[in-house]
Amino acid sequence: MQSGVIHQRNINDEMRESYLDYAMSVIVSRALPDARDGLKPVHRRILYAMHDMGSGANAPYRKSARIVGEVLGKYHPHGDMAVYDAMVRMAQSFSMRYELVDGQGNFGSIDGDSAAAMRYTEARMANIGSRLLDDIDKNTVDFTDNFDGSLQEPLVLPASIPNLLVNGSSGIAVGMSTNIPPHNLNEVCDALVYILDNWENLDEISVHDLMHFIKGPDFPTGGLVYAFDKNGENQLVSAYATGRGKLIMRAKAHIEELGRGRVRIIVTEIPYQINKNTIIERIVSLNQSGKLEGLAHLRDESDREGLRIVIELTRGADPAAVMADLFKYTPLESTFGVINLALVDGEPRMLSLKQILRIYIEHRLEIIRRRSEFDLANAERRVHILAGLLTALDDIDRAIEIIRGSDTPADARQNLIQAFSLSEEQAQAILDMRLRRLAALERQSIQEEHDKLVALVNDLRQLLASPALMRMEIKRELKTIRQDYGDFRSTVIVHDVPSDISAGDLLVPAENTYIALTNEGRLSCTYDDELPRFRKNAADPPVFIVGSTTADVLYLFTPDGRAASVPVSQITQATNPNDGDHYWRLCDLQEDDDIVAVASVPPHLDEGYLFLTTRHGEVKRLRIEDLPGVRVEHFTVFNIEVNDRLIDVHVVFDGEQVVLVTHRAQAIRFGVEDVRPTGLTAGGMRGIRLKDDEDYVVGAGVVRPDQHLLVITPDARGKRSSLEEYPIQGRGGAGVRTMKAAKGQPNDLAGCAVVSASSQVMVLNDQGKVAIVDGFQAPETKRDYRGDFFFSFSIGERIETLRLILSPDQRPQPTALPERLDADEPALVPPEMAHFGDNGKTADD
Repeated sequence: MQSGVIHQRNINDEMRESYLDYAMSVIVSRALPDARDGLKPVHRRILYAMHDMGSGANAPYRKSARIVGEVLGKYHPHGDMAVYDAMVRMAQSFSMRYELVDGQGNFGSIDGDSAAAMRYTEARMANIGSRLLDDIDKNTVDFTDNFDGSLQEPLVLPASIPNLLVNGSSGIAVGMSTNIPPHNLNEVCDALVYILDNWENLDEISVHDLMHFIKGPDFPTGGLVYAFDKNGENQLVSAYATGRGKLIMRAKAHIEELGRGRVRIIVTEIPYQINKNTIIERIVSLNQSGKLEGLAHLRDESDREGLRIVIELTRGADPAAVMADLFKYTPLESTFGVINLALVDGEPRMLSLKQILRIYIEHRLEIIRRRSEFDLANAERRVHILAGLLTALDDIDRAIEIIRGSDTPADARQNLIQAFSLSEEQAQAILDMRLRRLAALERQSIQEEHDKLVALVNDLRQLLASPALMRMEIKRELKTIRQDYGDFRSTVIVHDVPSDISAGDLLVPAENTYIALTNEGRLSCTYDDELPRFRKNAADPPVFIVGSTTADVLYLFTPDGRAASVPVSQITQATNPNDGDHYWRLCDLQEDDDIVAVASVPPHLDEGYLFLTTRHGEVKRLRIEDLPGVRVEHFTVFNIEVNDRLIDVHVVFDGEQVVLVTHRAQAIRFGVEDVRPTGLTAGGMRGIRLKDDEDYVVGAGVVRPDQHLLVITPDARGKRSSLEEYPIQGRGGAGVRTMKAAKGQPNDLAGCAVVSASSQVMVLNDQGKVAIVDGFQAPETKRDYRGDFFFSFSIGERIETLRLILSPDQRPQPTALPERLDADEPALVPPEMAHFGDNGKTADD
């Protein structure tokens, strides 16, 4: 167009065309994700730029400003804050179900705090983010010119991860928007495998078939999602069948009783994309206006261990009524409008769950086809070269003679081609071959490489010729992804109408169960209060069995004084202990961490203690209220001396007594108050004085009324004696003899347990075998009498230890819950938000 020339044009036509161009640009290039990799262009460009600059999952962190500059300069000519905000969101655990970027520094919070400036933070790709770019260098996806034509960028990523479903997406385009919820990776992988297994009957797969695997959205913030709306319509099925639905989300909360008629509501999970501070401010506002009654205190006790909003109620307030008002008037109940809109072949389309899964599988089939063609071409090229080298090596003297007799390299190449019927590439490879490759071993290595590549070529050709084999390859990759990155569901799906709640709905259900930990580290719990089933000679028998409830927290202890916690409700239920999950998948312990003790702690047991005992007779009393909450890293509970190790842990209360037993058959009984409570990282104090350097503590127990002390030797001689025969002594003494040695036999013990008439005991031997016996099966004698044989394994097998099995009803429980007075506790929110009077106004009013 010439400068200064004015063209007259109808404004209706100009507006229509310009707006359509703008709308299509926003729809295709900004706001909507691609159905194949689940990414918008800005996210795709960020990840590809990080890949291109070497900021993978194992690379050092790079300054965020450097990454943003790379994206802006090469692929995305828009605002720097738009790119930085997109990258920040991919690094936020409360925004992404599976973070694609690994951020270091301040990347914002669920309170609505913004991330630090890009010059302060650093980032690199997360492991799961790097999987989106698997095989991108193998011609698996199409590339296009960047904005100035100087570089190429991918139109879509290979996406080994079904990212659109597992991380979801949201965006506002022109005349349309998308809002796809995140899902659990395990469930999505299982649904994809199901479709692959039934690919020939794809049309017959219904949404209900898929919902056997995908239970519903799985938000990173947890909470509850109701399948039905308040009119009784199944919105979850509608969302998955049509791509549209409106789901009701609620916070997860429970009641804690404080005693004397006082209770508090604890909110531990909130709806997705809801700001925690917004919730707190709304509660304060409602209370001050008089719409919300019954609140006494409000505290935000959230920390790195997890979210925790404490709402203490006035005496006599109905927690169910308060919670109903909170759901009604605050964002603790919110809605998530599902709109499964994504780009398919460059056009926006509303997608059902089945269509999203099918599109992803078709994308992966295309990726595998192109990857296999790339690998096949390279393998065939290499086989061709190696075949030429082997031909020359078979008659190497003649080849050398031809080369030496040629005037120029070009003549040598042509002479080799004519003499051995080679191609130009083969002849050139012979000319480039180093003399050392003439050795016999080098020829063997060339032959081995040739044979391996020939086998690979055959495999790739079979794969490309068989759609069934390609689908099997996708299944194999999905199972690997599931194993490497799968985790437990965070959001609970409620198949009911979200009606008014009762106080019982807020209580964590406490169903009796037995927890079993096997020798190889598998953790499971039974469906009821029956003991887990296993054979006496099982290959992987349980080494710990403890009665518990689904409301408890299980603590696992290592020899060096560390511990980790697992909510019992998250432990796999199984009749056979071998069907459980390894404990290192449930908590922050490693596979090589040995578990020496376990303790199931009931909820709200703040006045109890853990009593810990080491092999060298050191003891420690630790307040249960000092223990970190669940979902945290492992922590120290005992600063163990060098060469010592933790061996036993019990839950105790003030006024109780404990008994320690040594290998040299000495026992001491003393009150728990003799051991002053200390902090998590403190060491211990002497519990019993050992006889000599060869002596050590074999176990400890809590003294209960009408109970006996059972002791056993390595060769299965044992007995039990009433605990009344053991005098109460001071801590740190030598104790009294607990069993007399048989004539000519050493007076050595393998283990002990405090038992009653209903007790059962696990007996473990040196061959890894386990048996369960009644505690009163051993003969009863006086304290210092000899024991008798009452149980044995096979000849030559020796007993290593005893472990008491407490039933769920025998779990340690306090006699009463004292009143908690929190008036003097510091508020973690502004003072005007923390203390309320009964009239709905602040205490200062």
